[in-house]
Amino acid sequence: MTLLAQGMARWKAKPKRSENSMPELQVSIAQHYHERTKYDPQTIASKSQGLDWERQPIPFKEYKIGVSHDLKPYLADKSEGLNHDDAWWRRISRLLFCSYGLTAKMPTLGNPMYLRAAPSAGGLYPAEVYLISRGTPFLAPGLYNYQPQSHSLIHFWDSDVWQSLQKACFWHPVLESTQLCLVTTAIFYRSAWRYQARAYRRIFLDTGHLLGNIELASTMNDYRPHVIGGFVDREINELLYLDPEQEGAIAILPLADLLDVKQNLPLAQTALPSATQTNYPNIPDGELLHYCHKATQIEEQQPDISPLQDSKNDKYNFPFCLKVSTVTPPINCGENLQDLENTILKRRSTRAYTGADLTFDELKALLDFTYQPEHYIEQGLDGSPDYFDLNLIETFIAVSGVTGLEEGCYYYAPKAQELRQIRFKNFRRELHYLCLGQDLGRDAGAVLFHTADLKTAVGQYGDRVYRYLHMDAGHLGQRLNLAAIHLGLGVSGIGGFFDNQVNEVLGIPADEAVLYITTLGQPR
Repeated sequence: MTLLAQGMARWKAKPKRSENSMPELQVSIAQHYHERTKYDPQTIASKSQGLDWERQPIPFKEYKIGVSHDLKPYLADKSEGLNHDDAWWRRISRLLFCSYGLTAKMPTLGNPMYLRAAPSAGGLYPAEVYLISRGTPFLAPGLYNYQPQSHSLIHFWDSDVWQSLQKACFWHPVLESTQLCLVTTAIFYRSAWRYQARAYRRIFLDTGHLLGNIELASTMNDYRPHVIGGFVDREINELLYLDPEQEGAIAILPLADLLDVKQNLPLAQTALPSATQTNYPNIPDGELLHYCHKATQIEEQQPDISPLQDSKNDKYNFPFCLKVSTVTPPINCGENLQDLENTILKRRSTRAYTGADLTFDELKALLDFTYQPEHYIEQGLDGSPDYFDLNLIETFIAVSGVTGLEEGCYYYAPKAQELRQIRFKNFRRELHYLCLGQDLGRDAGAVLFHTADLKTAVGQYGDRVYRYLHMDAGHLGQRLNLAAIHLGLGVSGIGGFFDNQVNEVLGIPADEAVLYITTLGQPR
């Protein structure tokens, strides 16, 4: 009997709860969705469905009409000697390519799989990227869609829509002083085809990966994005001519041109709250994803804005625990960030680990690049990249094989820059089980868990916080991805795991909902 089968047998003895029954306590729709989409040893077999290959989603969006701008000629490495026009196009071309461009073609039994600069669960790539121009000497006002299969921009709507964008974003001050804006959307079925209702989690984790790439690719091309999560969903969907049953706007990123002194970025709220819905019907499984998305939307009235409160202390400080400093010199990103760009384009999710140890210096370097961006200002990176609210995200690390660090589960305190041990044990067998029998969990040197207290988060931002939490977790995960690849290590994110059992086995506080897992190890 496999370890996964043994674990499932062990948990079958627990009393069952109907999947469609609401919890006894009144909870918000975000909490209800999270509870309903947990993987559990008792029910995972019944939720497993074969893939309908006849209905496999197409990973690219096509437009029948529109003017195409070919960006491929501007991907050349040589930037010296370019005229002003070509230099502008090169920046946009490389920004989009390093954010979401095609980086490899993998043969399969069916249609080939095209890999992109940002990772995606199952290689499904639910995100679409749009560019809105206010009107520049190079891009006429209107709407553009990025076509990664041809690395081009298609101008599908020729009209000034900037004021409508500003209105939908509650007149966010950044939009007053910028000329270009990226909008990321999600085509829900691309992910739901494989992951059913739980796809909503993966869609926002994937969006977080993409936001991490946009942040770094912008810096490398002299732009500064400011992510906006609070907007009127219906108005943005209508502005982009989206079918809201199929596709929805997720994040808005005005781009400040750092070479234009007239463009600046006044500080403003990144995340706005939505309503909190606690009275809802008994939702069938097939409607849960779309119901949750509609419940997390912001309506047309101005939401109440609470000031951002940046906690000075890390959340957990366990008494009498072992504390280990993670202070370390920053990673060298190369001259003009060239090494970082190469890392983005060659990044791949690791398929297998050798089981060999990482070094503690390697783990510290990974944590430093991910959580201490201010250490990289001198190299030209943004020292305060936009997240929605990192105060809501916690990090725990299960250490199985790190030379110089005792085995066990640690809480990572980013403000104090230290690891705080909460459990002494080698968890390789348990991690194999918790990660649904995936060898990645067993053979990794360290497994990192992003968590959040959903009740507290909903109390601050309403149900919309479910989007923010997963995008922030994915954004952090992408920085881990890139740091690991840069150091020659293996890395792979895991979105499927036994939710409740993670907390029980590792000793993570029960209030912390697990959002995302990143495995780190020596690649096979």
